[in-house]
Amino acid sequence: MNYKYFITGLALCLTFELSAAERSIPQNYYNGLDGKTTSALKTAAHNAISPHTKHSYSSLWTYFEYTDVYPGGTQWWDMYSNDIRYVSNGNTGMNKEHSFPKSWWGGTKNEAYSDLNHLYPSEIQANSAKSNHPLGEVDRTKSVNFNNGCSMVGYPVSGQGGGAKYVFEPDDRYKGDLARAYFYVVTCYQDYSWETTYMVQNGTYPTLNSWSVEMLLRWSREDPVSQKEIDRNEAVYTHQGNRNPFIDFPELAEYIWGNKMGEKFVLAEHMGGGSGTVTPEPEEEAKLISPSQNFVLEFGEVAYGQEGSAQLLIKGENLDESSSLRLAVYDNSSTDDAALFTIDGGYTQTVSTTVANTAAGLSVRIDYKPTSIGEHESRLVISRGGLTGSIGIALHGTCVEFPELTAPRALPATDITETSYTANWELVTDEEVDYFIVNRTKYIAGSAETEQIEVHDEMSYTVTDFCGSESYTVQSVRLGVYSPESQSISVMPGGITKVETDIHFGVNPHADGILITTSDVIPVLKVCDMSGRNILTATDVKDNDVIELRNGIYIVSASGVAKPIKVIVRN
Repeated sequence: MNYKYFITGLALCLTFELSAAERSIPQNYYNGLDGKTTSALKTAAHNAISPHTKHSYSSLWTYFEYTDVYPGGTQWWDMYSNDIRYVSNGNTGMNKEHSFPKSWWGGTKNEAYSDLNHLYPSEIQANSAKSNHPLGEVDRTKSVNFNNGCSMVGYPVSGQGGGAKYVFEPDDRYKGDLARAYFYVVTCYQDYSWETTYMVQNGTYPTLNSWSVEMLLRWSREDPVSQKEIDRNEAVYTHQGNRNPFIDFPELAEYIWGNKMGEKFVLAEHMGGGSGTVTPEPEEEAKLISPSQNFVLEFGEVAYGQEGSAQLLIKGENLDESSSLRLAVYDNSSTDDAALFTIDGGYTQTVSTTVANTAAGLSVRIDYKPTSIGEHESRLVISRGGLTGSIGIALHGTCVEFPELTAPRALPATDITETSYTANWELVTDEEVDYFIVNRTKYIAGSAETEQIEVHDEMSYTVTDFCGSESYTVQSVRLGVYSPESQSISVMPGGITKVETDIHFGVNPHADGILITTSDVIPVLKVCDMSGRNILTATDVKDNDVIELRNGIYIVSASGVAKPIKVIVRN
């Protein structure tokens, strides 16, 4: 079957057929919240929503076709721009936007990186302007950095920003949506260590800091839960296995941070509110909460010769603990791709119903290892364990040609100060890239220290702990494949901008190295090799001083002089 059309059809179905009254929250899903208050209530919500299926980042565009398409099924629902972009044209000109900036928790190293509950499609310029700025309200009395009629970036109003220079303000239509996405992130991932704390603080409660709590609660009140959010929450649950409780229960945030703090959250009082109804079922009936029937596990694009994987959440209620659940991969009626999908390395697997019955459930690794270019699909069937019948889910992946990547072109560093600089680069072709790696090398006390920094959706990166002698190269990454490294760019203090001086500085070859000419005493003179490594530092250098150097090519910089000098030494 044509998988693209199948997905679009499902997105249409979800948009048109589900309403607040018709959809149902799984029996017992939120039982742990009942009777809890404040911090204990937040932790109970964390325990309910933290277990979920973990998708690959490359598969998200496929899932966006379930979660972020306007009614009618033809147009992307972009909360960051008013531009009209059609699903039939793919994702050209768009990014996968982390509404809660990924740099705040460390990017790809945590599962929040691909969590659909806070990821949305966004037009590239709006996403780039948003950057990693905190949410906030822009001060209209000052100049505005970016305004596309939907999103705005600028200086924060008094009391906001948490120390950040700029804030990102969404359109009024979506302020509540993003507030509830932030409530979700700081609850689901309350045990994370935050690397940026404009809006958050470490610790399981309150996690949000005081100014952001005040603003987000206000946004949530002024922009109540919409049908869009209800439908999206249901779609995410169908494909990720967890929900946003702040959409299911709009007042939950008030019990945790707001005007109902200290009051007990009585679950029965909220289960029929504006967020859904419980479908009563016999407690003794064995069932799976995750995955649901017709769940689609999407691996996205995988390069030929590479392997994709996903963590599938298996979570049930009242499963028969005297037996096991059986997982098996089968060919469906139209393909013979079952051999490309495995469960922890095999085609069948039995898992403990005792563990599956727990609140956390259990995760099973499903792998996709294609052997030919094209789309592949099979079916995973879950049976036994007291289930009546079986649960079948679709497995789908697309194998593409192995990327042949060209090295990016590294550009000279800009905005160099004594403590910071901005690394820059550009693509030399129009090839598709997922993200970039900046290989930063620091030269300290005669040794080289290298770190790799991931950069998404930008072609620059600002270093804020410049050590005084560094170099960098850049690589592009596509589907886990790395390009060759760019040429190396050296960064030295001699490039410090906005330095005013009357010193005239020159370097001339000498039999023993180099001869310095200067109109005044140079407080600090540094000599680096072409890799950026500091070779020598001299102080109080005067006119006609000789610096002894071996044969080689060097960069000489002087404090108080903006431009370094390149010199070749031939003894």
